[in-house]
Amino acid sequence: MNAPIRYKGYEVAPSAQRLPNGLYAANLTIGPLAATPAPSQTVATSGTQASQPETLRSALVSFDALDYFFDERHALAYACRWARMWIDEQRRCA
Repeated sequence: MNAPIRYKGYEVAPSAQRLPNGLYAANLTIGPLAATPAPSQTVATSGTQASQPETLRSALVSFDALDYFFDERHALAYACRWARMWIDEQRRCA
């Protein structure tokens, strides 16, 4: 898996999973940049403390097997390109 990249306020984590048939599945996880704060940060809600990473983790979106490729680099490139299109569409509709 490659290191996550940042795009328009989102953190994009593309990955390529090698399958038994030799192909690579293009996978993707997208979340807001704030989804990775320091573990010691907490948010107080209604007199109780909830862990901020747990609260923001629900904002993560994962896509598995967007498409299949013979080359790992092609799968990663496709996942990155797909993420940019998805983010641009979310921002356009907001």
